[in-house]
Amino acid sequence: MAEVIDIDDPADPRVADFRDLSNADRRPDLPGGKGLVIAEGTVVVERMLASRFAPFAVLGVARRYELLAEQLAGVPVPYYRATAEVMAEIVGFHLNRGVLAAARRPPELTAEQVLAGARTVAVLEGVNDHENIGSIFRNAAGLGADAVLFGDRCSDPLYRRSVRVSMGHVLRIPFAQLPPLPGSLDMLRDKGLQIIALTPDPKADTLATAMTGERVALLLGAEGPGLTEETMRASDTRARIPMTPGTDSLNVATAAAMAFYERVRAQ
Repeated sequence: MAEVIDIDDPADPRVADFRDLSNADRRPDLPGGKGLVIAEGTVVVERMLASRFAPFAVLGVARRYELLAEQLAGVPVPYYRATAEVMAEIVGFHLNRGVLAAARRPPELTAEQVLAGARTVAVLEGVNDHENIGSIFRNAAGLGADAVLFGDRCSDPLYRRSVRVSMGHVLRIPFAQLPPLPGSLDMLRDKGLQIIALTPDPKADTLATAMTGERVALLLGAEGPGLTEETMRASDTRARIPMTPGTDSLNVATAAAMAFYERVRAQ
């Protein structure tokens, strides 16, 4: 069983890696700082335990330990047990989910590693909303997408909010950073992927018509500006999701989900 250590003092140095999670200046999940990955909630902690992001400590209330005891059996990490009140003082806010786990970032995967065997890949450009990124990973897991690649100006997928919104799937869906777009699209094309740029342009083909490749890279841009024109020009084709008149676009995570679903239907 995991070693259970009771924490009564919020200032205990043993839980320093969980302290002040809401303080932007002290966030432990910043890549330039401690670079930790924080899992929040029982389901997300379970997925961290089953991933390559091996936790080194868990902080939670007694009830959450009871729920996680089986998964923690044989895992050499301490479980710092605290009351909800002490835990709130440590992390800086009341945590309804009652448990956190912390892991160090493993070496980043390369695009080549992520693409090996992948048939459906999301490529993001300028997606800088953490909740959208988390939702894209959750949609990818639910609808069979194999990998996510990050182009220019994207936010960190391992920020705590992204991990939480993804329900921990960002820890299991492989992802990597691409060299600058649109130049890196040639590498995807050389590996046999059809490059499809999603756009609300009514002149573009529908996704169902455009998606013809055995391996597909779906390009998705930020809310508002979408993909850059340079990136769209470098794609093999442009595709749209049919929408009712008067609607100009969809949320990027919703668009990704619909693209993944069309891919499932086409296979």
